[in-house]
Amino acid sequence: MAAKKVKEKVSEEVIIKTEFSDEMKKSYIDYAMSVIVARALPDVRDGLKPVQRRTLYDMYELNNRYDRPHLKSARIVGDTMGKYHPHGDSSIYDCLVNMSQDFKKGMALVDGHGNFGSIEGDGAAAMRYTEARLRRITQEEMLSDLDKDVVDFMPNYDETGKEPVVLPSKFPNLLVNGSEGIAVGMATNMPPHNLCEVIEAEKAFMKNSAITTRELLEIMPGPDFPTGGIITNKDDLLEIYETGSGKIRIRGKVELEVAKGGKPSLVISEIPYTMIGANISKFLLDIVALIDAKKTTDIVDISNQSSKEGIRIVIELKKDADVENVRNMLLKKTRLEDTFGVNMLAICEGRPEVMGLRSIISCHVNFLRELATRKYKTLLQRELDKKEIQEGLIKAVDIIDVIIEILRGSKEVKIAKACLTTGNTEGITFKSRISEKIATQLKFTDRQASAILDMRLVKLIGLEMDALIAEHDKTLKDIAEFKEILTKPAKMDQTIMKELDLIKKQYGNERRTVIENADEVVFEEKKAEEMEVVFLMDRFGYAKTVDVSTYERNRDAVDAEFKISFTCLNTGRICLFTNKGVMHSIKVSDLPFGKFRDKGIPIDNVSNFNSAEEEIVYVLPMNDLVLQKLMFGTKKGMFKQVYGTEFDVIKRTVAATSLLDDDEVITVFPITEQKYIVLQTEFDVFLKFELDEVPVKKKGAVGVRAIKLTGNDHVENVYYLFAEDDTTVNVGNRPVLLSRLKAARRDTKGSKLRG
Repeated sequence: MAAKKVKEKVSEEVIIKTEFSDEMKKSYIDYAMSVIVARALPDVRDGLKPVQRRTLYDMYELNNRYDRPHLKSARIVGDTMGKYHPHGDSSIYDCLVNMSQDFKKGMALVDGHGNFGSIEGDGAAAMRYTEARLRRITQEEMLSDLDKDVVDFMPNYDETGKEPVVLPSKFPNLLVNGSEGIAVGMATNMPPHNLCEVIEAEKAFMKNSAITTRELLEIMPGPDFPTGGIITNKDDLLEIYETGSGKIRIRGKVELEVAKGGKPSLVISEIPYTMIGANISKFLLDIVALIDAKKTTDIVDISNQSSKEGIRIVIELKKDADVENVRNMLLKKTRLEDTFGVNMLAICEGRPEVMGLRSIISCHVNFLRELATRKYKTLLQRELDKKEIQEGLIKAVDIIDVIIEILRGSKEVKIAKACLTTGNTEGITFKSRISEKIATQLKFTDRQASAILDMRLVKLIGLEMDALIAEHDKTLKDIAEFKEILTKPAKMDQTIMKELDLIKKQYGNERRTVIENADEVVFEEKKAEEMEVVFLMDRFGYAKTVDVSTYERNRDAVDAEFKISFTCLNTGRICLFTNKGVMHSIKVSDLPFGKFRDKGIPIDNVSNFNSAEEEIVYVLPMNDLVLQKLMFGTKKGMFKQVYGTEFDVIKRTVAATSLLDDDEVITVFPITEQKYIVLQTEFDVFLKFELDEVPVKKKGAVGVRAIKLTGNDHVENVYYLFAEDDTTVNVGNRPVLLSRLKAARRDTKGSKLRG
């Protein structure tokens, strides 16, 4: 009966009533903080995100050392996912790949073997093909002290094991390797720096905690990108490193090479850090686009000769080319000069914080002092334990005969151990009363007694005794040193700086990025020689321009193949009016100019026009537009005239007319000397009236009603007639001469014609 009651009690459900908005707010904040702290942002102490930290720790646990064979990446990824990071294998492998790419990191942390991607954006091979292991700097300077209780451990995700809260990084990894990540409502983007300079900056801070950011920048002048390049706004770096955010301008390194025949070439040997990956291909395409757009005629050929040895992009020029102008064009019009947005956001004391250079260095220096304190406390305790055992062994050797009698006279180990620790001789047979008397005075510690019992007889050899005494002297020396480090802050700092110097000596490299103040690049575009061209657009929306003589030679083919053709200036603009009541403007220079049989370019690619959502009603050049009035008409019969000058604007897209609900433009036409307008509806109702009855309005107006429509009828065709006009339309099977229709008034019902 009691069991049944318990069962019923467990099955009861408690309904908690709460405000929906409050629950959503709490849940979203919990989710956001989880992403911010546990996934996307690095810790200021070791400069690692959780997935990076877990991957490196797992490699450490797998004994995947720098001096041992590589392990399959799939093994590392699977082990990490199973033990520490249950978020999918792709995120772990991407992290492993990223930490191995020396063109992204100031100091790569993983030694990859196989295809781990390239600077040109090639992806890494699948994890089953590649192998990896720890680099020496990672193993010795980030993981080696984990056995000395220097950092706290926490349970892993399923509480079957433990993982470090932070890795004991002896160098400021956050500054050396930088970091990038997108969290919820915030993001970090930190540039990499030179290891030697960062270490010197940390040492300077340890010597003088009041050091200013300006003084730190004299030691560590700024970012050092693995791709090299040139930082061109040196004067802005002080504010960036004080506030933790700003923009760094970086440009590639361009050198002039002259061939034997005097033909010049611009060679790009270093690229901006932001150009890593697919942006190299985009850079080459941008140059091609500049050539196609006639921004320059000096470039003869482009070739990407990059290899494992480094970047080498060669741009061959004409012999008489303006080299400086081409160089400036590349810097101004492509990503050869780019901006790196700095946002030094990191997790500090459990919460995200935008940090300046001093704050980051201060946090890491405090972390190094904490590591050193915990390390030397652990080492001191180990030496004290060792000292205790050594003193016991030395003392035991002096009375080794008594010890042997105790051991031979004891029936059990616990009896012998009790005698050694307390002097209790009960149950022990001695050969002499002197030995028994000495035994009663023994007061070894429990640890000393265990060591004596475990001691091998070989230790009694003279040389072994000398070694034990020498080892004891070293232990005493180490204890004194460790105590001095722990009690004297200056000694601790000196020890830390000594370790930093060793890291700098072993792993340091030369600076790759040049930092200077450079004037903004000025590129003067050569103005195209103004000439008449013919605009052509086919029924598929592909457009181009050809010269007038080409058009004249192929007039019949043009009329057959192209929907729209007219003459315009190559320096002008083309206006596209659509059924949605908007006008799209296109620069003629943006259209390809070439041969008659060239395909052209989709009109969507050079304008805001979207062929999937709107239709072109009328196209004409801007020069003609500003000299005349345009008539606008819609399906619901709303008409107006607008002066063409209203459309002479810089914007690529403007509203050409306002529309009623479910209405659309069906006619846009230039008005010259036409006298009448004839409207034809879907139900063959015709209305003819004079053009002057349609008033001139602004482009933002709806217009006036031109015809009274009945039922679901709507305007289908519009005809513009001169005084003498023989335009004929078919109504059913009967031709109708529009000039014979009787003129009426605007805004009337019109007449229905039967075929």
